Amino acid sequence: MSIFEQAQAAAKELCEKASLKCGDIVVIGCSTSEVIGEKIGTSGSVEPAKEIFDGLNSVFGEKGIYIAAQCCEHLNRAIVIEAEKAEKIGAERVCVVPHPHAGGSFATTTYHSLKEPAVIEEIKADAGIDIGCTLIGMHLKRVAVPLRLENNEIGCAKLSAARTRPKYIGGERARYE
Repeated sequence: MSIFEQAQAAAKELCEKASLKCGDIVVIGCSTSEVIGEKIGTSGSVEPAKEIFDGLNSVFGEKGIYIAAQCCEHLNRAIVIEAEKAEKIGAERVCVVPHPHAGGSFATTTYHSLKEPAVIEEIKADAGIDIGCTLIGMHLKRVAVPLRLENNEIGCAKLSAARTRPKYIGGERARYE
């Protein structure tokens, strides 16, 4: 399977298992170095980043689900997202344009692929895909639930995923949906 097809398959599976709907946000952390079989942060590449973005967006874009691309630690793991969604959630924009050596290849590719990109410092996403152990947990809503996807690799990188759920409150007398 190509990188595009692996990303597309993972996105489809995440949509199904996380019951994602129009308007939801999926945070994507991606080490293209890991995808091409190298150590994270050493060999980033825009070619696989574009294939991954296009594969994910072919599913998420069709469903009206927003991709939130996590930048690398050199930009404090800032987020690239469509400006309209950033405004809807009241996120404050920051002034930076990611590039492969400060932000990472996937965030850079996302920035240049969106209609009107915005960079924000944080987000609370409904679900996420972590490609190559980039640690996306800080950008998920409070109760993250790990998902075991059958499509658990993109290129040479391991893939993990999560969905979120509302917190349970109330103790032993409470009833839940």
